[in-house]
Amino acid sequence: MPFPAPLTGVVPPVCTPLTPEREVDVDSLVRLVDHLVDAGVHGLFVLGSSSEAAYLTDRQRRLVVETVAGHLGGRLPVLAGAIDMTTPRVLDHVAAVTAAGADAVVVTAPFYARPHPAETARHFRRVAERSPVPVLAYDIPACVHTKLGADLVLGLAADGVLAGLKDSSGDQAGFRAVVTGARTRPDITGFSVLTGSELLVDTSLAMGADGAVPGLSNVDPAAYVRLYDLCRAGDRDRARAEQERLCALFGMVRAGEAGGRMSGGSSAIGAFKAALHLRGVIDCPVTAEPQTPLSADETELVGKYLAAAGLL
Repeated sequence: MPFPAPLTGVVPPVCTPLTPEREVDVDSLVRLVDHLVDAGVHGLFVLGSSSEAAYLTDRQRRLVVETVAGHLGGRLPVLAGAIDMTTPRVLDHVAAVTAAGADAVVVTAPFYARPHPAETARHFRRVAERSPVPVLAYDIPACVHTKLGADLVLGLAADGVLAGLKDSSGDQAGFRAVVTGARTRPDITGFSVLTGSELLVDTSLAMGADGAVPGLSNVDPAAYVRLYDLCRAGDRDRARAEQERLCALFGMVRAGEAGGRMSGGSSAIGAFKAALHLRGVIDCPVTAEPQTPLSADETELVGKYLAAAGLL
């Protein structure tokens, strides 16, 4: 099922604020949604990597979607991750998040056992057959260990199986192939190509991408909206300056890595949450277990990045 027109703009992958007891902090989540909406974003993506979806229980996942969709009340589209190892489990998530109010679902390739490309295609087809809302593919091989090839994605798009792609693969050549195919093939309509790279939004939009899903937009959504608008207006010099400012701010994601005591993912999510806490958006910067939280010194470093970017 395609969108009526390609989804465009800045679609933040919304962090999931937690209480000190690691339950969903509904009040902070609502404030975070308002922080993003007030900045002028064009949609919200919940239950992806930045949302720590892999660490949340099914009950918590549903609560996140209910909270965000209920608070938005249809003002913006809500995309929800339906991410799990196998087709039947993904279909269970699709049923849950659409019942909770999601306008589209975002689905990875199956994982744990590595599928053949034909099995990956069958997975997306089965999900799309049962989904009452559009299905977007999520290309994130670092997490699921399967790269979605351009031919597979474009073939599924042409058949009306996929409404879009959220690309977090880091493969710019493959991304370009999808963008070019979506733009030039007459058998593909209403297909949205979104980059997940915080650092390459300007170049991705120049290639012809429809929008961006950058984790750093939780922290500075207004800057990504400005960047999108500048790119669309063809103001390359100001767009480049805005992108370079965001590249510098993105350095915060390495705040927890220097000591070698946590993963890059823990450091990045911890930094985003620390930044949101320092900016007064969420009450608690805790990350889901078993991730390692940032120390006081590491949080102070995040604050220095915010100050340098004019956000504190």
